[in-house]
Amino acid sequence: MFPVISQLKGGLIVSCQAGPESALHGPAYMAAMAREAERGGAVALRVDGPADIEAVRKMTHLPILGINKHKFEGFDPYITVTFDLARHAVAAGADLLAMDGTGRPLPEGATLAQLIGRIHRELAVPVMADVSTCDEGIAAAQAGADIVATTMSGYTPNSRKLLQHSPDFDLLRELVVSVAVPVIVEGRVSTPEQLVQCFEMGAHAVCIGSAITSPYSITRRFVDAISAMQGQINTPHQS
Repeated sequence: MFPVISQLKGGLIVSCQAGPESALHGPAYMAAMAREAERGGAVALRVDGPADIEAVRKMTHLPILGINKHKFEGFDPYITVTFDLARHAVAAGADLLAMDGTGRPLPEGATLAQLIGRIHRELAVPVMADVSTCDEGIAAAQAGADIVATTMSGYTPNSRKLLQHSPDFDLLRELVVSVAVPVIVEGRVSTPEQLVQCFEMGAHAVCIGSAITSPYSITRRFVDAISAMQGQINTPHQS
């Protein structure tokens, strides 16, 4: 096991990402967000793209779980799906890489095993496979992934339809008993209670994004609660 994987055990990884639609989009904002996550006790940071990774690297010594999102026409996967994308993320300062591990066709014709193998040989960093089903997790581990994560659950046709603010506990349960590599939970972890449950079920670490780092999403949850309350108040009672 790569030493950095041991550093993640039992800890919280904070995903510091903000898309172009966000007022927080940009390396300076992500670096500041990462610094606050470190002050709060995060053990690692998930960061997208060389510019943001480089800015975060200058701000913190925490391990960076790098990704490099890029959409290729005709392909559904977009999370670190080529060697060049992986290489740029590592050159910017990533200590380990996350990539699409769903087994769907990748650009440039490489298989998951070929891409992971090349990353290991030429970049010398561990790889986390973002999967959506247990079968995908098993296949990713067999392909050489050092970690599997529940990141893609709910986002592929083969995965379960999930509640908006609830992680895929069933997938976690299945993966923990089916793969020999560490399992990280990512996706829809919204409360400390859910995080604790993930660890009780055998998660190696938990990665949280929107529930910590998206003011828009956090605000919407509270506003939606107000709307629901008002809807109940305004609904006539049946006699």
